[in-house]
Amino acid sequence: MPLLTVADVLRLPVIVAGLPRVMAGEEQLTRAVRWVHVTELLDPASFLEGGELVLTTGMPQPNDPSRLRGYVDQLADIGAAGLVVELGRRYQQAPPDLVAACRARDLPLIVLSRGIRFIEVTQTVHALILDAQGELLRRSQQVHEIFTGLTLRNAEPKELVRAAADLMGRPVVLENLLHHAVFSGTAGGTAGQILEAWQRRSRATPTPDTTQTSGPEGWLVAPVEHNGRRWGRLVAVPNAAAPVADPEHTMILGRAATALTLARLTGHTQWDRQAHTCALLELLRWSYRGRTEARIRVEALGIPVVGHRLIALAIGHHGATADGTGLDDRLADALQGSGIRALVGRLSPDRTGVLLALARASAWQPVVERVSRLTEETLGAPAVVAVGPGVTEIDQVARGFREAEEVVDAVGPGTPHRPFHVPSDVGLPELLYALRDDIRVQRYVEHQLGRLIEYDERHAGDLLTTLRHYLAAGNKSIAAKQIGLSRQAFYQRLHTIERLLGRDLESGVQRTQLHVAVTALDTLTAAGAGGWGA
Repeated sequence: MPLLTVADVLRLPVIVAGLPRVMAGEEQLTRAVRWVHVTELLDPASFLEGGELVLTTGMPQPNDPSRLRGYVDQLADIGAAGLVVELGRRYQQAPPDLVAACRARDLPLIVLSRGIRFIEVTQTVHALILDAQGELLRRSQQVHEIFTGLTLRNAEPKELVRAAADLMGRPVVLENLLHHAVFSGTAGGTAGQILEAWQRRSRATPTPDTTQTSGPEGWLVAPVEHNGRRWGRLVAVPNAAAPVADPEHTMILGRAATALTLARLTGHTQWDRQAHTCALLELLRWSYRGRTEARIRVEALGIPVVGHRLIALAIGHHGATADGTGLDDRLADALQGSGIRALVGRLSPDRTGVLLALARASAWQPVVERVSRLTEETLGAPAVVAVGPGVTEIDQVARGFREAEEVVDAVGPGTPHRPFHVPSDVGLPELLYALRDDIRVQRYVEHQLGRLIEYDERHAGDLLTTLRHYLAAGNKSIAAKQIGLSRQAFYQRLHTIERLLGRDLESGVQRTQLHVAVTALDTLTAAGAGGWGA
């Protein structure tokens, strides 16, 4: 419910009848009017609490300029909304000393050229204020029910932030103590519009102990706690639709902050990881309108983009003996402790993503090796750490992650273990391993080698082993020696293979086709995806 402001009061017919003129404090007419107070006392501040619009005929006001300034200072110090002086009884025009004093304190001064009944002003304004307070109470109950419902169904923190933004019609941002924008609700805007230079702007805005307006931009701020200690804060940013926070906004943001505090108490504690995961997935899906919006979102999480090399890591931990849930936190803590800026989050249940932001001149290999060591220590078993190509533009990160994930998919049981893998490590066995679930690969193997496999099974033979050694050695004499056969016996086996498969082993093309088929068979067998024996 919007506040009743000084400007609103001046538009009321009961005031318009007095021909009001604003003599000072023109920029402060948006001040909220909490009450109207009629007084002719020289020390009105002793009866005020702040937010009152003071009505007077000016009868008690002193002639001494210094005492007149003291009178105005009292009103300004107590936080009065403004001073309304009716001309005709004491003054025929606004005293210059009074105008000067009000201008010096930026206190709204309104003079009424025609007499009006002050009782009608108080009745009208107070009725409006009480109506607004009643509406605020009803609205407060509605908001309470909304956030209670979200809390009872264990809503994610981003849902709570989005609900606050929608209810207020203002952008709302949840940030941690490092001034990283963890989650945001845009309320019709874009992340780029809201989060530009977020950390600099945020650090200029103090955190009050209660929900109230703070900082040079007039942010509405509510602290968020965890176990009695401050975790971060919830911020409502002014926009064109709601440039000034009103009591309803304050109430909504306070309720949202309470709901977030309860969410942490009931188990929602990995907010930073959730934020990083969301950012990584948004980069992979490219959910942004352009580079600028993506850069601003990532930088709002404390990850520098401009002037840095961005390196995507995909960590596959399928089948690890330990639960991978602790890996993300350990990697994030270790990298942060080393001064390395990175997004760390879960790309899928068995895959973690890391986006490193490194100075362009720095070496990335030591950082990736450390990630590999921490991964192995945490999981208790080797994992696949794959590195995508380094990029300098934020919209190229998705390509880096795709290439890294393709490497993870390609590293199979037969791949030599390394601290990390890069795309150039993907050879024929790795490529075929990545395609192990493709029925076309299985059909190719069957077409190329099916008759040979069936012959071995019926005759308890090992022609497939003979073929494998020959293709690997590339030389008949060397292959015969490796398997302990005479050259004549080995050649005879090769002729049998040629006859069964209808192939010419002297043909380089046909040898290549069979080599691919044998490699695929071995890969599929090792992966448990094929039904053939060796």
